[in-house]
Amino acid sequence: MTKYYKVAEHIFGIEATDKQFAQLTNYSPFLLDETESTYVFIIHVHDGAMPSAEGWESVYTDTSDDDMPRIEMYRKDGLWLFRVAAVKEGEVVSTMQCSADWREVHLWIQPKYVRFGIDNAAMLVYAFSTVDKGTLLFHSSVTMRGGMGYMFLGYSGTGKSTHSQQWHKAFADAELLNDDNPVVRLLSDETVQVYGSPWSGKTPCYKNATAPVAALVQLAQAPQNQIARLKMTQAYPYVLASVSGLKILPEMMDRLYESIARLLERVSVYRLECLPNEEAAQLCAQTCSPSPCRTDTTL
Repeated sequence: MTKYYKVAEHIFGIEATDKQFAQLTNYSPFLLDETESTYVFIIHVHDGAMPSAEGWESVYTDTSDDDMPRIEMYRKDGLWLFRVAAVKEGEVVSTMQCSADWREVHLWIQPKYVRFGIDNAAMLVYAFSTVDKGTLLFHSSVTMRGGMGYMFLGYSGTGKSTHSQQWHKAFADAELLNDDNPVVRLLSDETVQVYGSPWSGKTPCYKNATAPVAALVQLAQAPQNQIARLKMTQAYPYVLASVSGLKILPEMMDRLYESIARLLERVSVYRLECLPNEEAAQLCAQTCSPSPCRTDTTL
């Protein structure tokens, strides 16, 4: 069975069994009713043993914190092979083979890792296949208020989710859009939209909704609350660290760099040094509001 989903106006398909689809409730808000042929990629989930990497050229291994996945990347004859472990030192639990254009994806998963394997594959290929379409998959927590989206950036453990929670305490009309993997699109009318996605980290927030981006806010823990607007050159590294891309492919990274530059021309970026309290949310909202009467200090 194949089902199609639309995330940030991009369509992709997943071919799996009923039992496997039963675990993918996070995709339900994005489900399309009709069969589509205009998809950017399709994932075919297979039964049986995972293929090995024997005969493939190892090109990169992505490792970060000990509790984060390990992703091994291989290449052969224009094809890509990804082997993924759930944690840095763990065994491989899913293997994905991709065509050169990322459109056709074949995926093998250990049975108890179905949701993890499909989510990981879909996020990777979504980022790779849409980077030339003015689309960026972010590592960010996003709160909506007053019809606008506020994106909070920072390394794992910085307090992105906590800051979003403070907005919800401080403002009755604040609403969480996504807590880990929203999608940003640079539209032809010069606007920037942030979208919910089926991927939201440890927080189950899978909303098929969108809002114009009011601001990006880089968070840092501090003993006091203070905020300043960043120049483009200061903001660029923070944004680059927050978006997904295959850094070993120069042509893909060129598209990603271009999109980030366009984003920074249209949206302001701030650095908020803060405590985990409502006062930090109030300061951030007051400073980053698109209202013409806002005030801020530039570093």
